[in-house]
Amino acid sequence: MAPPPSHRLRLAALLLLIIISLYGAPAWCDPRTAVAGQTCAPGSAVSGSLLADNFVPAMDDLNSNVSAHGFGTSAVGSGGPNTVFGLGQCLRDLSPVDCKLCFAEVRSLLPKCYPRAGGRLYLDGCFGRYGNYSFFHEAVDPAADVATCAGGGTRSAFGDAVRAALGNVTAAAAGSAVRFGVGSAQAAGGGPTAFALAQCWESLNATACARCLRAASDAAARCAPAAEGRALFAGCYVRYSTSRFWNVNTTAEGSASAGSNAVVWILLGSFLGAFVIVFILGFLAWKKRVIRSTKGSNSFIDIYGDGLSVRIAQSSLNFEYEDLKKATNYFHPAYKLGQGSYGAVYKAVLPDGKEVTVKRLFLNTRQWADQFFNEVDLISQVRHKNLVKLLGCSVNGPESVLVYEYYFNKSLDIFLFDASRRGKLTWGLRVDIIQGIAEGLSYLHEESEIRIIHRDIKASNILLDDKLKPKITDFGLARAFGEDITHLTTGVAGTLGYMAPEYVVHGHLTEKADVFSYGILVLEIITGKRCSSSNGSHGGQVLLTKASPNGEFHFVVSKNKLVWKHYKDNTVETIVDRDIYEDDIRDELMHKLQIGLLCTQANPDERPTMGKVVELLRNHRHDLEIILRDPPFLVVESAEDIKEGEHSRLLSTNSAPSVSGSSRSYLSGR
Repeated sequence: MAPPPSHRLRLAALLLLIIISLYGAPAWCDPRTAVAGQTCAPGSAVSGSLLADNFVPAMDDLNSNVSAHGFGTSAVGSGGPNTVFGLGQCLRDLSPVDCKLCFAEVRSLLPKCYPRAGGRLYLDGCFGRYGNYSFFHEAVDPAADVATCAGGGTRSAFGDAVRAALGNVTAAAAGSAVRFGVGSAQAAGGGPTAFALAQCWESLNATACARCLRAASDAAARCAPAAEGRALFAGCYVRYSTSRFWNVNTTAEGSASAGSNAVVWILLGSFLGAFVIVFILGFLAWKKRVIRSTKGSNSFIDIYGDGLSVRIAQSSLNFEYEDLKKATNYFHPAYKLGQGSYGAVYKAVLPDGKEVTVKRLFLNTRQWADQFFNEVDLISQVRHKNLVKLLGCSVNGPESVLVYEYYFNKSLDIFLFDASRRGKLTWGLRVDIIQGIAEGLSYLHEESEIRIIHRDIKASNILLDDKLKPKITDFGLARAFGEDITHLTTGVAGTLGYMAPEYVVHGHLTEKADVFSYGILVLEIITGKRCSSSNGSHGGQVLLTKASPNGEFHFVVSKNKLVWKHYKDNTVETIVDRDIYEDDIRDELMHKLQIGLLCTQANPDERPTMGKVVELLRNHRHDLEIILRDPPFLVVESAEDIKEGEHSRLLSTNSAPSVSGSSRSYLSGR
């Protein structure tokens, strides 16, 4: 009688462990994900957010190409300085499985260079690079090419062996169709043996490859008699060591022991069949985890250990990464709803038919991981009708993923700044949106168990449900306050045009920063104009910019029509969105405009709390006196979204007198 499956599996495991102990793991079990070196371009991108828009799809394309062919390139963009070019390759001795494992590490670690304009990452088994120009045919780059040496010195004769081995493999690689070579050389008189490997990227022709290999070989040889040497060049990779480090099953060079090892594995596969294969796959997964834990990784479990990531994995918030991939048809472009600096957003259909929104955050650096867990930790603790509900997240895949309720109407900016849709936002709906956002912020600031400042209130972060009711989303930059803390001094992060002056200039963060952003958003809703133009430039298209020849700065919309001036001149009908203006709503409109201006006062102490804003909005009396100073006097330079920790000269306060010569205006709505 045949033993039951469980016994056969145990037998397979026992035999596998015995063979591993005798012969070592099969050669294809090592994707060689140790980091040999990483360099980032010295200059930042011309436009951080536009680079990000191209970076994510470029990395997606590159990963697909390398996974399929072992080598690939990609280019996403219109050809300008924010176009992203990518190149990746696995060394030719890696199996397809090992290649995928190795390049998964490249995909995770290479974004550490973002938002620099370019970066290179060399692992011992594969390579990845991105830049904002076509570098595919570069053989050498004197400014960035390096050699790294490691290990203690060996006998002087080892240097002769190194030079001989490097000469052998560079000649072999230069003459090979796949631009790859491995080999060894022993010093005269039975001295030490040096093992070497050389690989050119497939984008180089034979002449450029030979040029790169010569330079890289010379650089690596200078490491001898150190035990290890690597040359990390623009067009090639060269390495030597005191022991063989490549996978022998896919290389021309072998040995008697390697051949015996292969025979044993073939016999084992014939004898145990599928059970051994299953266990080997388990061994691969285990080995991958060991590699990650010992050599470093940016997976969330590695970063956070058994803290929040493990609690999430064990909670009802957890989604399996593979399930979300299937729900988005493997992140198919047809399911894509939008893309920003942090990644892409997709519509997903769960197995039970429920539609959800999946936010795929590709850039898994520590900073991005912090923002991911910050969002999960904060928003999972709050519930309000005007806040987007977080359904869960995934922490067990190569990328972080957030899962939210799905809203067919998407975000407010799609309606507000699209001429074909703007008419659907009637004045009544806009009043409801203004009111709903205020109530959501009031809840975050004053009513929830934890005091939360959002830090990035803007039209694109307001989703609209099927009745066009507002839902505040994107809590990646949010901060929680203790009750006894008056403010935080923190790195500036957010979107220029919506950020309060005291926060940009001094890094002082209070609830009043959200109040300021809310005020700008109210002005956008009323005027139908962005606080900045769509291309990130702020010339003539901002709500806060230089507008008068004497150096004062005011609220403006396009064509330099001053919101503040028209408010004071009682001519607001000229700057209100024409799709909504009617004489019979003028008083109510003036009341909402006053509240928007009140929220954007330069002095944060003169801005109301969001609780007070809700009270003012609910009070339908339009004869309430609202005391306003002139708008903040701000110098605004062209910029994109501000990332955490960046220091900025973007805004500076000024105490210049008002247009009317008075530093304070007392205005009453009629």
